[in-house]
Amino acid sequence: MKISPLAILALTSASAYAFAPTAFRSGVTRSSSIAQSIRHVARGKTSLSMSAVEAEETYEFQAEVGRVMDIIINSLYSDRDVFLRELVSNAADACDKRRFLGLTVEDSTEEKPSIKIFPDPITNTLTIEDTGVGLTRDEMQKNLGRIAQSGTKAFMEAMDSKDLNLIGQFGVGFYSGFLVADKMEVISRSMNASSKDEVFKWTSVANGGSYSITQMPEDSIEHVGTKIVLHLRDDASDYLESSKIESLLQKYSEFIEFPISVFKEKTEYKQVPDEEANAKLEEGEEPKMKTVPIKEKGYEQLNNQKPIWLRSPSEVTEEEYTEFYKAAFKSGYDDPMAKTHFVLEGQIEARAILYIPGMLPYELSKDMFAEDSRNIRLYVRRVFINDKFEELMPRWLKFVRGVVDSNDLPLNVGREILQQSKALKIINKRLVRKSLDMVREIESADDDGASYISFWNSFGKYLKVGIVEDDEYKNDLAPFLRFFSSKSGEEYTSLDKYIEGLTDEQKEDKKIYYVTGEGLDKTKMSPSVEKLARKNYEVLFMTEPLDEIMIETLSKYKDFKLTDASKDGAFDDDKDEVSKKEKEEATEALSDLIDYLEMELSEKVKSVKVSNLLSESPAAVVQGAYGMSPTMQRYMQMQTVAMGEGSLPGMGSMNQAVLEINPSHPVIEELNSIVKANGTSGPIEDPIFKNKVTLLYDVAAMTSGYEVSDPAAFAKRVISLMSNDVTVSDAVVEDSANSDDDDEVKTVSAEVM
Repeated sequence: MKISPLAILALTSASAYAFAPTAFRSGVTRSSSIAQSIRHVARGKTSLSMSAVEAEETYEFQAEVGRVMDIIINSLYSDRDVFLRELVSNAADACDKRRFLGLTVEDSTEEKPSIKIFPDPITNTLTIEDTGVGLTRDEMQKNLGRIAQSGTKAFMEAMDSKDLNLIGQFGVGFYSGFLVADKMEVISRSMNASSKDEVFKWTSVANGGSYSITQMPEDSIEHVGTKIVLHLRDDASDYLESSKIESLLQKYSEFIEFPISVFKEKTEYKQVPDEEANAKLEEGEEPKMKTVPIKEKGYEQLNNQKPIWLRSPSEVTEEEYTEFYKAAFKSGYDDPMAKTHFVLEGQIEARAILYIPGMLPYELSKDMFAEDSRNIRLYVRRVFINDKFEELMPRWLKFVRGVVDSNDLPLNVGREILQQSKALKIINKRLVRKSLDMVREIESADDDGASYISFWNSFGKYLKVGIVEDDEYKNDLAPFLRFFSSKSGEEYTSLDKYIEGLTDEQKEDKKIYYVTGEGLDKTKMSPSVEKLARKNYEVLFMTEPLDEIMIETLSKYKDFKLTDASKDGAFDDDKDEVSKKEKEEATEALSDLIDYLEMELSEKVKSVKVSNLLSESPAAVVQGAYGMSPTMQRYMQMQTVAMGEGSLPGMGSMNQAVLEINPSHPVIEELNSIVKANGTSGPIEDPIFKNKVTLLYDVAAMTSGYEVSDPAAFAKRVISLMSNDVTVSDAVVEDSANSDDDDEVKTVSAEVM
């Protein structure tokens, strides 16, 4: 690479730090007052007063700098922990510059770029030291004393190179130190040949309005680089704890490529001779040893984890992917089920690794959208920015873990708020597509579907939510759905398998039938399953409230309409002339019973109809085409109660129950004979008969998924019939010996809620 003399001149004068804010990048939104204040200061002329006291020079900050400093300290950052991220990022920039300049400018030292952090409780200071490019006196004045000046930005502009990725382009990172310090000192030795033997110290206090630059003895800093000393506030003493510093570095700066070390006290256990035990040691005996704790103080490197997403996927082994997953996401006992490593190029550049966990993460087992679950970690040039961006990944992919690192994301000056942008939308789409590819990979695994069943049992509910919430991807998610069915036994089936097993008649219908219920066993009992089984139709079982919402949102799969078999008119049971004639004849024969049932059950059902498809059940309760299933009615009612609103408004309009009766069942035949025998004698007042009619509805409602509104009354009604020895067998009704007991039994039945 050939560098022009002008570029070299710009490089050697570039600051090591993005200490002062550059003009804000286009697209960054911030309150107008902040933007106007900083623009005003950026245009302001420097007001300088200098008094020489030995080698010390005192300067005033630019006009209104106090106001801008107040904005920086109190407005730009929502969490003062980020000061360490900013200062370490600046130090990494300085190291990167020195490494790059070493290619073109002679550097006689053999120091390797590194960053050290020294917390000192005695002096109440925190020192961040690097072996980077360093600062001259002029650079201190230019870059630390003037708001709206960024050495890093100037460096990149001089380089005009897309390959040099430096972190500190935001400008105000240095001043974040005042979030925790009331005084800051910067001691620096520049690698510039003409200034290498000079050491300068920049000093300022929070809201002080001025700063000083002092020439220091050469031994103030022994190497080329910079040392920042933070004199901490009284309420910031926790930043002197090495454990606190370590946790922040692991969070924000874990993948900085230069070594970051923290000075700390370490306890090591060593084997030493046990003098007391060896006092009476006989000749020839082995000396006895004991383990003693030895406390040592020194620097310990923290960022040993390498950012494997920056490497080519062909260079990373499966073991490295797994090791990174376990370390980055604290999943020591969980091997990922699938992973993808890719580079996004074109309009925006980004690198990413995504994982599907081997098991449901603990925090998601309590709440599938737990706020404390951070699934995607966003980095900008290896510096952690945030893991709370909901726009980066839809919540129905909350279970996917991963890392995204991009140089092109627009952030605000606090590096905290990711603005709405085209870049973000592009990354979002790519992450979703890659996540779906991982699901397909698991689905197509050559293990008889065992891997996918494990995935579905852990994460299937998230895909259902995706269909409900994300119309753009619902057709992509539909093939991944799995259900039990009337023909699948204990195995899952998919919509595609369902279509493969269609009968010729069902193919003409262009319908996929399903029934809803609470739990698999109850759903199997639905009379609607019985009706379809008679036609050899397969029925899918929707056993959760989410299933019904999801399937209604999907509504169609390929050319087939998803149809609730428990709805009135879901399918024609009288397509051919024979069936149609049989139904008409049965309706005519049962007309008196139908009229009686509609009158007696008028508060419970909208109408009574004959069904030719019921075989074992005497009756079934179905909802009208626009009615709400019993499962959904209960779910909506519970939601309403949970919100403190009492009953659900408009429930009556949602309840359009229809009672279907089986004309060939003995119970229906027996009830019909009693109604006909009564003729025109007026209403039937026999309490036993009325209880039987109510029980007919109760049983039909219960098997269709509804609940008995008063179980005690229902049980009393059943016991009353038993005590009267009333049985129905082969259409023969036998009166009990206690028929003289004509106490009327309270008629309380199952309600369709």
